[in-house]
Amino acid sequence: MFKLILVLAAGMLPVTAFAEPSLERGEYLVRGPAACGNCHTPQGPNGPDMANELGGFLVEKNDAMEAWAVNITPGSRVADWSDQELAKAIREGIRPDGSVIGPPMPIGLYRGLSDDDLMSIVMFLRTVPASENVTPQSIYNFPLPPAYGPPIDTVASIPQGVTVEYGEYLAGPVAHCVECHTTFGQRGPMFETHLGAGGFEFHGPWGVSVAPNITPHEDGIPGYSDEDLAQMITAGKRPDGKPMLPPMGYGYYDRMTPDDLAAILLYLRQIPPLPSPG
Repeated sequence: MFKLILVLAAGMLPVTAFAEPSLERGEYLVRGPAACGNCHTPQGPNGPDMANELGGFLVEKNDAMEAWAVNITPGSRVADWSDQELAKAIREGIRPDGSVIGPPMPIGLYRGLSDDDLMSIVMFLRTVPASENVTPQSIYNFPLPPAYGPPIDTVASIPQGVTVEYGEYLAGPVAHCVECHTTFGQRGPMFETHLGAGGFEFHGPWGVSVAPNITPHEDGIPGYSDEDLAQMITAGKRPDGKPMLPPMGYGYYDRMTPDDLAAILLYLRQIPPLPSPG
């Protein structure tokens, strides 16, 4: 039934696009599908420390890196950046001083954020409560690129609706689903050859979790109904009721609108089927 609703919705619902940045849109993206706090909000023994929302957190520490998602509230140095400088840091990974932001910030995907959504995010970040939390400088034991691509002039908005095109935008530049669920090589996700095939290992207090295959291959999602997938994405529960592991941002994705979730599922159902690595 849920799949039928998706099909009907894809053909009947109007598609729209935000004509200009808005605070409402920014809050929805940051606290919803973009899940910025999943990396930038400190984690305590009982979950996110919302008293320091977006105040910075140690995202990854291994032999290759000690990566900190920095404080991005008005209580940090970001407050001294212009809106254009903050936007460039988010979408291009370039700070005002010209230095490059390292992984796991998914700049390769954020480069596709539309102008309207990017500035909506900036607009909302200026309004969150200031956190005085201070994060150390990240350490990378490998060279960062001078840039992640040429300077970006403008990115047009994708019309909103239950469409494959908008679902691809949400699963890519916005929610970066394909960042974690694509097989990694020496230079990061292998989008051209292993899009959505999974296999990346996440190490944390919970142990080790492996990003599953989210393609239509038999190793991936065909065995799950759209209702199953919706529950897994938003509630972190498998069809049998067993909880799924972090670091997927279930607490953020459960704020997605039904249409946005439906668009993502529509997109995942049609990406090229690929076997899981190994």
